[in-house]
Amino acid sequence: MLVSLSGITPRTLHRCADLAAELDRRKVPLSVLYAARTGEGPVTEWVRTRARGGDSVLLHGYDHTVTPTHRTVYLGKKAEFATLPAHEARLRLIAAKAALDNASLTVDGFAPPRWVASQGTLQALAEHGFRLCADLGAVRDLVTGEVRRARVSEFTSQSHRTETVRCFTLVLAAARAARRGGLVRLGADATDLTRPGLRQALLDAVDVALENRAYGATYGSLRAVTA
Repeated sequence: MLVSLSGITPRTLHRCADLAAELDRRKVPLSVLYAARTGEGPVTEWVRTRARGGDSVLLHGYDHTVTPTHRTVYLGKKAEFATLPAHEARLRLIAAKAALDNASLTVDGFAPPRWVASQGTLQALAEHGFRLCADLGAVRDLVTGEVRRARVSEFTSQSHRTETVRCFTLVLAAARAARRGGLVRLGADATDLTRPGLRQALLDAVDVALENRAYGATYGSLRAVTA
C-alpha cells in the first residue's frame, strides 16, 4: 500500500503532520509529493525530517503557478507536465533539480501534477537520472521499463454534496485492491485534510487495506523491491 500526500503549505502543515502521525501509529510510511519551488521554510524542513525518518519524497513538478506553453486546456495549470515536449520537460527538470539541491533533498522519483506525464516528460526524466515515475494508472520503472498497473484512488471533486459518495468509493477501492492482493495506491491533497469526513475516509481506507493483509510501503521502497 502506497499513501501519498501533495499540496503541503505552511497553512496546512499542521494537518499534514497530524496525518503522518496517524500513519506512523499504523506503521505505514508516507510518500511526500514535493514541488521544487516550495523554497526554504517550515514545509521543506518538515519534508527533510520525514525523509530522514524513512518516508519517500517524489518530485511533484517545478512550479505549479506558471502555465506550461503546451498544455491541454481542461487540465489547467496544475497539470504542469501533461503535454510538454521533451525539450521543455528537460528545462523544467534542470531547474527542479537545482532547487532540490538547494533544499538538500535527494529525489529520484517523480509524480507529475494531476498524475499526468507526457511521453516527452518520461524521456526527459530518464535522461536526468530519475528512476521512477508514478502516474494516474501505473508506477513506471524508468531503468528497467517495468510497468506496475494500479490506479491512484483519491478525492477528485471538491463538492460537499458528493463527499459521502467519494468517501465510500475510496474505502471500497482500497478494500477491493487489497483483497485481490494488488497494489493499493491512495493519494490525498493537503486541502482534503481540512474536511474531517475526507480525512477519516482516508484513514479508514488505510485501515481496511491493512485488515486485508496489505502492508505499508513507499514509492522508493517499491522500486528497491522491484530491483
